[in-house]
Amino acid sequence: MDFNFTTPAGQTVERQLYLCFGNSGTADTPKWGALGRRVEDSSAEMNWNEETKQDIHGDTYTTMKKPIISQTFDPCELDSGDEYQQKIWNLAVVDQDAAALCNQDLLRVHLYTKDENGRAFAERFHSCMVKPTSLGGQGGGTLTMPIDVTFGGEREVGTAAVGADKSVTFTPSASAGGENA
Repeated sequence: MDFNFTTPAGQTVERQLYLCFGNSGTADTPKWGALGRRVEDSSAEMNWNEETKQDIHGDTYTTMKKPIISQTFDPCELDSGDEYQQKIWNLAVVDQDAAALCNQDLLRVHLYTKDENGRAFAERFHSCMVKPTSLGGQGGGTLTMPIDVTFGGEREVGTAAVGADKSVTFTPSASAGGENA
């Protein structure tokens, strides 16, 4: 399955076309909520665990593994309208449930791409770490809960659509199935 960028040649891709969603529903009936509201800058970092060696002949070779993908969402101002943020707050602050925070269902959607049927590329990770790193903020300001994410567990590729009402539909790829990340 090949995907192409949707912008005309010479035009850059807008940042809001790369999104991350957390599931506040169930695995079978997900309810996706966008991460990063009010966050001005956030990038997915890819650690390929590269290793470079030089053999006895003086030739250099490099190997890599599949990437460990992580992303920080900061400041993450608390908002009662954000169901996924409330789920993470309850797991972290109320329950202090580290195991549940390391078993989150996340979806990365690349809306700047389309396949031959006009669908955007998406990746669902079934066991991600979503770790709040602090809770606070400046006096007179807003209460924030920055979070660090590490995408993990089974990586399931497919396509996604985001409706006008911000609802998200993920469709797993029939040919790719599940793929370990």
